[in-house]
Amino acid sequence: MNHPLNSIPQGRKLATFLWLLGATVALSVIMRLIGPFTPNIVDFEFANTAAKAAGVINAWDALGKLRACFNLGIDYLYMPAYSTTIGLACVMGAGVIAGKGWRNLGILLAWGLWLAAIFDAVENYALITMMFNGVSDPYPAVSSFCATCKFILILLGLFYALASLIIYFVKLTRGKLVPLH
Repeated sequence: MNHPLNSIPQGRKLATFLWLLGATVALSVIMRLIGPFTPNIVDFEFANTAAKAAGVINAWDALGKLRACFNLGIDYLYMPAYSTTIGLACVMGAGVIAGKGWRNLGILLAWGLWLAAIFDAVENYALITMMFNGVSDPYPAVSSFCATCKFILILLGLFYALASLIIYFVKLTRGKLVPLH
């Protein structure tokens, strides 16, 4: 199994990952500072009924609604950043253990992270539609379903990357690996 991120030369993967991580963290901070704060954007994502979604929107004042819209717009920049960052971490982790199953899982999760970004885009479309056109079915259910799928894929990717990093350092301390560069 292969992934386009495997085409990054081995000597450039770490630098590429660190650049992507910096962009992802910067966008995360910007989105957190923008808000909206209470209820927050994740509350809106998981408002799975029309009544709950309307409740979230109605809880925001005009500035809160503006913040939510701006946050949703910035999220379209965030999607390729976080999905590629975690996906590259999975691709890099796939090389840590020689087992074919471990490698295939990492590559599959890297593809899954790009799928998470697609779920995020569909989720945002539903949220934006509700912000500008009013809350109606099926948008709250679509948003909630997509948010659930997105977060599951992100968490699986993060868990895999963390497990790979731990295994990498264990192997490194035992002298079975060379340091990343």
